[in-house]
Amino acid sequence: MLTTRYVTGAPNWIDLGTPDIDGATTFYGGLFGWEFQPGPPEVGGYGMFRLAGKIAAGGMQTAPEQGPPSWTVYFQTPDVDATAKAAEEAHGSVLMQPMDVLDQGRMAILADKAGVPFGIWQPARNKGLDVTQEPGSLCWVELYTADLPMAAYFYRAALGLETYAVEFPGGTYTTVLPDGQDEDGMFGGIVPLAEDPLEARAGACWMPYFEVTDTDGTVAKARELGGSVRLPGTDVPGVGRIAKLADPYGARFAVIKSAPQQT
Repeated sequence: MLTTRYVTGAPNWIDLGTPDIDGATTFYGGLFGWEFQPGPPEVGGYGMFRLAGKIAAGGMQTAPEQGPPSWTVYFQTPDVDATAKAAEEAHGSVLMQPMDVLDQGRMAILADKAGVPFGIWQPARNKGLDVTQEPGSLCWVELYTADLPMAAYFYRAALGLETYAVEFPGGTYTTVLPDGQDEDGMFGGIVPLAEDPLEARAGACWMPYFEVTDTDGTVAKARELGGSVRLPGTDVPGVGRIAKLADPYGARFAVIKSAPQQT
């Protein structure tokens, strides 16, 4: 489970790069109830999306040369520089060199061997997101990749992540979890692009899932707010009802109304 009790290797931050932060604020505010709080001038327009006062994500306006509109998932590390080096040694790359963010922490943007971007965050004053699992907040992440074994090797070498196969009717789902955690530590999955034609067309990525109270209602609201519906509400037995969306600028994400946990 993805929680705010962050450990090494777990997702601890997420942010949006968008060409229109005001438009994105309108969209995600209408969809999830977020409010955007700009940061100080020295952070270049970077700010926080807050859900009932709690930080649910970060975001900033970006230029075309900074890449397409997208969500970036960050993983916790005790040493950004060492993790960046480990990623390079595992045939990944460093897209943004390690840097301090005021007194908040230290970060870098990396790419795995297939070129999929992700972030790493070494906490200082900012320990990570304030809220997960609640409606309107991050609850799961999923890597879409052409080569699952290669991805599993890379993230094990760079972040210490383990994989765990979960059987379900019709196949196997590969979950990921921090080293040394049990099944309760699973926070995401890895999906081969060959098994998902929708994402194969769009390209490999780390995709965030946000919890919602009503998947179909969220889909309708996203469409009303100018977003696009990539996959309408779909039931996944034992998991919940999911949908895949994109905001008005093309940033991909998914939503889920999770099935009640079995006791």
